[in-house]
Amino acid sequence: MTAGLWRPVRLETYHGRLEDIRVNYRVADNLKSVQGTISVQIEGSVGDIVIASVELAGNSVFTGTGTVKDGLATMSFSVSDVSLWYPHGYGPQTLYNVSATLKCATQDLDHRSQTTGFRQVQLVQKQDEIGRSFYFRVNGMDVFCGGANWIPADSFLPNISEDRYRRWLRLMVEGNQIMVQVWGGGIYQDDSFYNICDELGLLVWQDFMFGCGNYPTFPAFLDSVQREAMQNVRRLRHHPCLALWAGNNEDNQVQEQQNLEYNPSDKDPQNWLQSDFSARYIYEKLLPDVTEKECPDVPYHPGSPWGDGKLTSDPTVGDMHQWNVWHGTQEKYQIFETLGGRFNSEFGMEAFPSIQTVDAFVTQSSQMHPQSHTLDFHNKADGHERRIATYLVENFRTTTNLEKYIHLTQLVQAGALMYAYRGWRRQWGQKRHCGGALVWQINDCWSGTSWAIVDYFLRKKAAYYVLSRVLAPVAIGVQREHHDWSVAHARPAKSSRFQLCAGRDDQQCLRGATCATASIFIDGLVVSRDVDWPQPYKYLPFADRGVVVSQPCHGGSNTIHISAKRPTKGLVFEERDGVTLSDNAIDLVPGDEHVVRMTGLSPSSPALKYHYLDM
Repeated sequence: MTAGLWRPVRLETYHGRLEDIRVNYRVADNLKSVQGTISVQIEGSVGDIVIASVELAGNSVFTGTGTVKDGLATMSFSVSDVSLWYPHGYGPQTLYNVSATLKCATQDLDHRSQTTGFRQVQLVQKQDEIGRSFYFRVNGMDVFCGGANWIPADSFLPNISEDRYRRWLRLMVEGNQIMVQVWGGGIYQDDSFYNICDELGLLVWQDFMFGCGNYPTFPAFLDSVQREAMQNVRRLRHHPCLALWAGNNEDNQVQEQQNLEYNPSDKDPQNWLQSDFSARYIYEKLLPDVTEKECPDVPYHPGSPWGDGKLTSDPTVGDMHQWNVWHGTQEKYQIFETLGGRFNSEFGMEAFPSIQTVDAFVTQSSQMHPQSHTLDFHNKADGHERRIATYLVENFRTTTNLEKYIHLTQLVQAGALMYAYRGWRRQWGQKRHCGGALVWQINDCWSGTSWAIVDYFLRKKAAYYVLSRVLAPVAIGVQREHHDWSVAHARPAKSSRFQLCAGRDDQQCLRGATCATASIFIDGLVVSRDVDWPQPYKYLPFADRGVVVSQPCHGGSNTIHISAKRPTKGLVFEERDGVTLSDNAIDLVPGDEHVVRMTGLSPSSPALKYHYLDM
């Protein structure tokens, strides 16, 4: 069964009920107060007045009474000394409780409450030296939106519990991600998803549910689209986490690929309905009309990607999906930085899940090898065999040992995404050349090989840890200006140019270096590290690294000490259920000991297994 009811169904009887509470407000320019209206929609023939209140931590900051007229009661309100809602890392996630009670004479007929937060959110699109910017501003603060795409978290939707939502979303916050894009090819998520985003301070880019297609526009369908959009906008608009409505996901790419009619200079919606891409009417007329009426304080963007009349691949305007690494021309991932646009809302690289996850779906020992039928079946990406093999062979000495193969694919994914995030975050700077990067994808709907950086069982891949370091509030990056290997793979590099960046673009030329490392110290403690390696790794000698890993014995300590006599690539500890590590997927250089904090390992448990590049 692919469709049906999976959310609660109930029968309600009433004489009068509260249908909807809407809070419209404006944050003062000085960010110290809020003024607005509370509108309560009533259903039924009974009910005279509505009493509404706004509370913070149990203390009332507003109480008002409105008379019901034509099914609506409206009250003006103001809150002084307001505590605004911010994305995590920028300020508190203050939530107010708004409640309403419908009364008939002295009798309470219905009561309803919801949380909300007060904030300003803007999508800044202004002309600049490149084209037109695309970044978010919250409460006057420009925010680089590093984050990820969200797909349905289970192939069977009722299996997704509130606890599972919370565990996934908390991983995003702990990984320094600030925005989640709800993919238009999936579902509008349950209320608990958005409640948790409010609590944790995650911004939500919400696609309307149109993905990768050319949708019809006959009247009955348009009526259904309008009703569904209105219902979900009304359901979600009180959430302060909501930062953007997007009309579709990749439908404009379908228009380009199929050469469907799209004349950006034609602004007549009736003409759009007569074209072979009549769905333009949905994205540029119907949906923006709904959001403007029902949720005007949240920006609307017609599609993802979308460039306002330019090609969806145009890097100077709008957002873009950069799939010329993995898909498309299959560029070397080391040049990811040069492939980006003003906001990179999709990109990715596949990797195998951990061996524990593979053990859960491979039941025959004869299938425990990288090219087995079972493992291929658990990868639904078109052409995945060729693509994984290409990126592996380009960069590493490959293997048929399954655990080592898993390790290598995770290093490929981690490396690719590191080059993307590190480069695009560096382009943020004062000129806002890149406003954000959302990897495809944070989660998975089943146990398989995919682009997810955390697998179905919430086991993190190496990329998760690498991205948490790149997106940390204080991060340092070392980057070669040119990759000599891409010109002549077999020619040893004599010299290379590096850029050392820590908050600003400082340049220093290093010559004759095998690998370059940089660290940031605060109060004598290392808060950020980065290591840049000659590429590709397959030409480098990684035998006999002199790695020393000191793990706690019998639960006597919660720290792991790691060091190496020679530069070591990608030391990855196993993902053991119930055990949490402060860091993983670590590059080591001589003289720089890493200390990893660990929780959840019982005294009777064996030490964690680990792999590093040793071929």
